[in-house]
Amino acid sequence: MKLLLTLLLSSVIISAQADSSLIAGNLINQQNIEKFTPYLDKPIVDLITQGSFSITIGKQFDMAPNPSFLALTEANKGTVSIDSKTGQMINYQGGLPFPEQPTTDDPLAGLKLAWNMRYSYGGDTSVVDPFIWDYINMKTGKVERSISFIGKTMRYKHRLLMPPKPNLPKNPADIFNGIYLLAKEPFDIKNTQLLVHRLEDDSARERTWLYFSVQRRVRRLPAGQTTDAFLGSDIMIEDFLGYNGRINDMTWRYLGTQQLLAPIYKHSTLIKNVESESSNDYTFGTFHGEGGCFPNVPWQLRELHILQAEPKLTDHPLSKRIFYIDAQTHIPIAGRHYDRNSQIWRIGISAFSHPDEHLKQNKGSGVAIPTLISMIDITAKHCTTLKMKTKINDPSVKLKDFTVQSLRSRGK
Repeated sequence: MKLLLTLLLSSVIISAQADSSLIAGNLINQQNIEKFTPYLDKPIVDLITQGSFSITIGKQFDMAPNPSFLALTEANKGTVSIDSKTGQMINYQGGLPFPEQPTTDDPLAGLKLAWNMRYSYGGDTSVVDPFIWDYINMKTGKVERSISFIGKTMRYKHRLLMPPKPNLPKNPADIFNGIYLLAKEPFDIKNTQLLVHRLEDDSARERTWLYFSVQRRVRRLPAGQTTDAFLGSDIMIEDFLGYNGRINDMTWRYLGTQQLLAPIYKHSTLIKNVESESSNDYTFGTFHGEGGCFPNVPWQLRELHILQAEPKLTDHPLSKRIFYIDAQTHIPIAGRHYDRNSQIWRIGISAFSHPDEHLKQNKGSGVAIPTLISMIDITAKHCTTLKMKTKINDPSVKLKDFTVQSLRSRGK
């Protein structure tokens, strides 16, 4: 019970010494940024100082993970370990693998946080429709290209609520989860599809396929192409779900925990029409700031774990990633990516809504709902923004959606 209370309350306790200016409704901008530098990541401070965008402080609230997930975490606490040679988890049975508070004295703290990020609960299935990607010239604000996708995910193993559970039968490849994208428009890439199988065995290479509508054929992507720009955007396949690569491909280091502002909010209080009673209408949030590249939602004070990942492969386009992981939900809220010259290249910002303040279907899921995501190329002054209507544990998501055969049949 003590562990559950710690998990529930870890990110909602603010130090008594917190600046009195951290009041809901206050605006952080170019004129007063100095007051708030202790509560923001430095690249964010730099952008606000330059006048690129502003932040409205939101009311802080609790966003506890799914109760069944917490119970499973409690039941299995202390049973998971890490193989000292391979970095693989041993004896994982569900829940959060490593619920203990990380410490810099633990040489494996970074690796444990990476595994927590991978196995945090995001639903047994999810569907994002529509899923709108805009490619934006940050200098002019011009939308150069807009693509509408359908996105789906499915957990094959460690399922929590949707039968069959905990694992799908007939999974000879030992797939942990699947990711699927289908382009609906524009016409020139309509029916282009992406399929990713993330395997439970982290030593095995993920399996990724791309169906090109123009060529009308399925192509298996080699490992190196998951770090290419996906369909000309500012996003790599490796960026999906925060980090979609192998855990073992990175050297992980825990850098500490801080109370920082993060874009976690209640969608229903920002948008009146979350979902119409009579239709499937959904009102998206908006982006603002330079080029319209920044999620326009309130930011609240959260406890964030700071995690560094350095690629082991020398030909990787990044020299390191920095993740900001919410200590209560264990999802990456923001991050910065460094190029091979160790200069900041991109900044990722993800806005999440409380599930009870989003679509009715998501209420009670205990899953932070992604609504707006931006990947900003600082060097090129370009961004890709993602607007999402996300449904968690949606029964419309079927296993056949995650097969290579389905790529071919849907592409016809």
